[in-house]
Amino acid sequence: MRISSSQYFNMNVQTMSDQQSSLASMYQQISSGKRILTASDDPLGASQAVQLSMKSSAFTQYATNQTSAQSSLQLEDSTLTSVSSVLQSIKTQAVRIGDGSLNDSDRTSLANQLQGYRDQLMGLANTTDADGNYIFAGYKSSVVPFSNNASGVGATYGGDLGQRQVQLSENRTVSVNDAGSSIFQSVSAAQADAVSAASSSNTGSGTISPVSVSDPTNAGNSSNYTIKFAVASDGSKSYTVTPTADGSPPTPVAYTGKTEITLGGQKVTIDGSPADGDTFTTGPAASSGTDIFATLDNLVNALKQPTGTAEQKAALVNAMTTATTKIGNTFTNVLSTQATVGGREQEVAATQSSMANASTQASSDLENLTSIDLVSAISQYELTQNALQGAQMAFSQIQKMSLFDYVGGG
Repeated sequence: MRISSSQYFNMNVQTMSDQQSSLASMYQQISSGKRILTASDDPLGASQAVQLSMKSSAFTQYATNQTSAQSSLQLEDSTLTSVSSVLQSIKTQAVRIGDGSLNDSDRTSLANQLQGYRDQLMGLANTTDADGNYIFAGYKSSVVPFSNNASGVGATYGGDLGQRQVQLSENRTVSVNDAGSSIFQSVSAAQADAVSAASSSNTGSGTISPVSVSDPTNAGNSSNYTIKFAVASDGSKSYTVTPTADGSPPTPVAYTGKTEITLGGQKVTIDGSPADGDTFTTGPAASSGTDIFATLDNLVNALKQPTGTAEQKAALVNAMTTATTKIGNTFTNVLSTQATVGGREQEVAATQSSMANASTQASSDLENLTSIDLVSAISQYELTQNALQGAQMAFSQIQKMSLFDYVGGG
């Protein structure tokens, strides 16, 4: 088959044009350091690159979420540490209340100290983060969670029970806050001690001890018990306990002085001289009021009362007994919450570590997929460039050839 001069010319021009196009593409790759600049460079590789890019973007967002979650949890953790410290100071002062050498002035001074601790707790309960959000208000982060009751006893919770969730990874979320009511106005049924108390209307000098547990598995421990005293016309005293174990009417038991009373799998000791109609109660912590602010308000008020009579002294002892148990229950609840927060912090840290490795691997895979081997690319560019220059020189020489050149040379 004969090839005309025009065909030969067009073929060489097309070949050199293709080489120039390849050189331009190679130059772009070398300049950018990327092997895939458009989907046409490598359709399959481009598709994989898009998927890896989306995964890297997700990892970046998750990393931001993790940092935010860890910051929130660390703030709550440090705040609860401060709360625990204040409660420990309150417990220390509560022990001093039992010092028989204290006079009314000393107790008033203690009351003022406890009031200061109470105010510190209120401030900690209303802690805000760097953005001004209340950390213990549940979902209502813009609402002040705690405010003093108008009655002067206890606090009102203005937040809700919501726990904000943060997405740590595709399949993992974590709670980054706890509702304040679950910390300062609630206790764990499993970890709290039963509370004993004397009625505020008692007129005698009877006192009740803290509840001691002899049988933790006894079903009767979940009941609320009332111990009621009666004084006969001859001055003899007796008490009844309701409810009774078998549901029968209570049987009066003679009281002649300090007495240990069994209530299900628990025991309390009544001492002193209760008056007719005086009552004492015991029951699970949750049924006796768990607002730490109310507990402290009641204790402060009790400390400010005179103790000149046996009845007044008994009222202070009973108030102290009740308050001490409730403060201990709140302290335990705070420590339990803090342990939970610490567990979440560890979960976030573990997720951060594993995701950092996954993010690094995804970035490496994307880099390997889209980047070029610079040394090899430059070498290939030079080879192509040399080939083009050779083709151009050869075409230039061949273009000059004709039959007349041969005839003239002969």
